[in-house]
Amino acid sequence: MRSNGNVRFIRVSSRLQLRIAGGIAAAVFIWAGMIGWMVISQAVAGYNQVSLLEREAAVATAESRVAQYRSGLGAVADDLAKRQDFIEKSVQGMVGPLPSALPSGSVSDSADEAAKTVRKTSMLLPEATGLAQTEARQLMFIEAVTRYADARSARAMTAIRKLGLNPALVATSDRSAMGGPLIPLATGSGATIDPRFARFGASLERMNALEQALVRIPNTLPASLDTISSGFGYRVDPFTGGGAFHAGLDFRGPIGAPIRAAAAGTISFTGVKQGYGNCVEISHGNGLLTRYAHMSRIEARIGQGIGPGHVIGSIGNSGRSTGPHLHFEVRIADRPVDPRPFLEAMPHVFQETRAGSGPVRSGSRPN
Repeated sequence: MRSNGNVRFIRVSSRLQLRIAGGIAAAVFIWAGMIGWMVISQAVAGYNQVSLLEREAAVATAESRVAQYRSGLGAVADDLAKRQDFIEKSVQGMVGPLPSALPSGSVSDSADEAAKTVRKTSMLLPEATGLAQTEARQLMFIEAVTRYADARSARAMTAIRKLGLNPALVATSDRSAMGGPLIPLATGSGATIDPRFARFGASLERMNALEQALVRIPNTLPASLDTISSGFGYRVDPFTGGGAFHAGLDFRGPIGAPIRAAAAGTISFTGVKQGYGNCVEISHGNGLLTRYAHMSRIEARIGQGIGPGHVIGSIGNSGRSTGPHLHFEVRIADRPVDPRPFLEAMPHVFQETRAGSGPVRSGSRPN
């Protein structure tokens, strides 16, 4: 090492070299083991989920349905009415307009067994024929919509993976704050929901979680893209002149220019942070957070729900800053990641995801 014209030598003994090499090897081994464990765990969880859904989608036999009809037509009619209400509200609230042609897939097909149920019912219980026909139409409809929901889930998973994220981690359902009155879909003592309806509900919940996760991934420019004055990663620090790590993107702009939320979420922090000046943080769920710093004005409050593009403040020069700009960060589990791939890829990802939905048709009632 040369310093002020003097040269100094540092000797590293063989024993120390072996210890350092052993430590590095152990760290690599532990890291590889953790990655392997995560991959295996995700594969097992995915297999268990698919197996569970397929078991839930087992086709009920005609004999079992006729036996239920015999036990009381009033209870069956009440069940079918509740199921119809469930179908219409689910499709209207979670699926929206349906495409003109619903996709085929691996979901069980009840058409043959349902037709058999109608024939048996018409012979043994003619008065229940209408109920059997209604149930057959319901089942064929929900199986078609289940396939459609699964196709949308697959598109959302592909879009999330394109951004380098794990769908299983960003689309976890949060059941920590849920409630409301119990409105069962099956009546009578010991009554259980039809497995195909359980499969239908599980597919809709999964589709909704994935698509909501996609909406909450940064997809909107937080400020004008005229000039990015500093990128993510290594840079020369503007104050010290030495090498430093920059945890976000800097958008240069005039004081007072609007700052917009990059994705849907909830305001989790407003105030002053050391080095950031006036700052706003938005939580997007499952450990995903965006940070907006050096603001001249904050126009958000903690706990406020906002959508992408919502104005949360104005560009400023507060904190550790050499001029008016927005410092924008994306953090996953409090670890900064480069925001640029999200902002560049998301418009195309959303366009591809929407394009996969196909033309829509009005109406959601099975007939």
